[in-house]
Amino acid sequence: QVSLVESGGGLVQAGGSLRLSCVASGIWFSSHSMQWHRQASGKQRELVAAVSSGGAIIYGDPVKGRFTISRDNVQNTVYLQMNSLKPEDTAVYYCRALRPGLDSWGQGTQVTVSS
Repeated sequence: QVSLVESGGGLVQAGGSLRLSCVASGIWFSSHSMQWHRQASGKQRELVAAVSSGGAIIYGDPVKGRFTISRDNVQNTVYLQMNSLKPEDTAVYYCRALRPGLDSWGQGTQVTVSS
């Protein structure tokens, strides 16, 4: 059974930092693209960052230069380091594991940035 469990969300002031973690189980972690998405209230879910099984990384335009995605294939964990946070980063952040034939999501963790 696939499980993705996010942690690390919370309330932070603008300009602050948070580090999100997503621990995966029930999958061959190293073969999956691991992604972070977010969904703000009343808005569509959007891609924040993704790291492929080969290590290629992409970022959504709003977070380039501020967020860093990384993965640990031994710990089956993907991280999202978020720096210089802005109020517009407020959202529920979701972890996603993706490979052909499998698409799994975590339950999400709330990030709230106060101005």
